[in-house]
Amino acid sequence: MAKAMFSQAEARRIALAAQGFGKSRPDTVADRGHLGRVIKRTGLLQIDSVSVLVRAHYMPLFSRLGSYPTTLLDEAAWGAKRGLFEYWAHEASLLPLETQPLLRWRMERAARGQGIYGRLATIARERPDFVTAVLALVRDRGPVAASELGAELEGKRSGGSWWGWSDVKCALEYLFWAGMVTTRTRRRFERLYDLPERAYPQAILAIPTPAEADAHRALLERSAASLGVATAGDLRDYFRLDVADVKTRLPELVEDGTLVPVTVEGWAQPAYLHRDAKLPRRIDATALLSPFDPVVWERSRTERLFDFRYRLEIYTPVEKRLHGYYVLPFLLGDRLVARVDLKAERATGTLRVLAVHSEPHAPAHAAEALAAELRHMAEWLSLDRLTVADRGDMAPALIGAVALAGTAG
Repeated sequence: MAKAMFSQAEARRIALAAQGFGKSRPDTVADRGHLGRVIKRTGLLQIDSVSVLVRAHYMPLFSRLGSYPTTLLDEAAWGAKRGLFEYWAHEASLLPLETQPLLRWRMERAARGQGIYGRLATIARERPDFVTAVLALVRDRGPVAASELGAELEGKRSGGSWWGWSDVKCALEYLFWAGMVTTRTRRRFERLYDLPERAYPQAILAIPTPAEADAHRALLERSAASLGVATAGDLRDYFRLDVADVKTRLPELVEDGTLVPVTVEGWAQPAYLHRDAKLPRRIDATALLSPFDPVVWERSRTERLFDFRYRLEIYTPVEKRLHGYYVLPFLLGDRLVARVDLKAERATGTLRVLAVHSEPHAPAHAAEALAAELRHMAEWLSLDRLTVADRGDMAPALIGAVALAGTAG
């Protein structure tokens, strides 16, 4: 694939293949091996608290593997034989344990109050004895939740309304950023904090801490492998690296052959191709993508690759929303062909399509393909019914496709 210029369609196929969409979903129920291969492709899974459909970290695996037991990811992230850990990468993320040494520079900076939320730096600077006391309680009682320690140290939630976080929660999050505590497990999605030496395998803790420049170079290489082809901004964004930290690293990766400078049709910025990237002749994907999927989480890249302007409208007033509250792009082949506003209503066992809008290039069979994927998602979420509201230009066709399959609620 030694060429200096790629069309937008070629770049799209390279990017999708790098993200694991170059192969069919497994015919059998996914196992830990399948999970590991997806994580190797994506490099991380972003965590988000929104659960109107399903927690964000579960969705990329479904998009690539189809129906799988979510306990598979729970065990890998928080089980006795964990292979993942939580930390700040592309926002809050689940990452392979092997990545932990590459992020210690960020932990060291956080310990100095750099690169973290202002209130966390303030509490570490102004109340160091309090932070030390919180760490001592985690050492004595971990794994433990912030709510448990808050009742003991404060008697009630302290003042300060920043996201409703108490001083104990802020101290714990400072310690988490600084790598002095980690998430041992979760209980109803609440973190239970513990010491890294009790949560991580000794083999991970024993890995020497790399120099910052080496860590940044390694993270950029992982970003490039996961993106396939990318601008410098795309590469930085994947692990939220600063411009100053990568300014000289990119030329080094070009010099050693890891990155190949290329141009992409329609891209104003220079691009870099990972040396192992593949250009499939075609991509035959069918997948609903979480708003926090690496394929679409960087909105300008999504526009460059797919001609698809995408915004999450959760915080947009209802009357100003264009497509809905929690909208998932629908990937068919190598194009994003529709936007689906979804809600899992567990009390009634119903997957609700609140709206569905098509893209101008959506093929005639898009509604039929989407209906099949929605049925598959409903089964994965253990929801018995699928309903489609008559909102959006694709709604009539989707209603018909769902009814034809006998799945209308």
